[in-house]
Amino acid sequence: MAHYMLVDGYNVIHADGALARTAEDSLETARLKLCDLLCEFRALSLYRVIVVFDAHLVSGGVGSVTDYHNIKVVFTKEAETADRYIERAAYRMARIKEDKVTVATSDVLEQLIILGQGASRISADALLSEIETARENMRARHIQNRPVKNNPVINLVDEKTAKLLEEMRHEKPKPKR
Repeated sequence: MAHYMLVDGYNVIHADGALARTAEDSLETARLKLCDLLCEFRALSLYRVIVVFDAHLVSGGVGSVTDYHNIKVVFTKEAETADRYIERAAYRMARIKEDKVTVATSDVLEQLIILGQGASRISADALLSEIETARENMRARHIQNRPVKNNPVINLVDEKTAKLLEEMRHEKPKPKR
């Protein structure tokens, strides 16, 4: 059984201060930054991530599903909201395929509908917090598992000089006069 994370893209962008400021200048840049963040989260978690962006106001939009590194990116078709796409996808995955589904959105109505579809929910803020926690855990594991560094100078000198350097290193400092 797979565990999917369906993300309401614009909802998360507007929940994050830095992404929201970026979106004011360039929505495309904000989407890419969110996708990069979710790719990193995918690598650090057990979730299969699908981020959904509204394109319902795009005249003639046919919608698309593309792979972006290790996540799926969905743009809805004309007249279809991200909420509606997420509701249908959550139902198919949770009820029909019996996969575990979590939906990331701060839209309260959407959260209620999702719970009725058999999926769990997480707010946009909680998702951003979970991503930061995953990053911190990864950093801590990296520091804990970092190999002990040898003294590379010792490897470059002859045995007599190496012994002298070691003696100097362990020598007690002389008191200053």
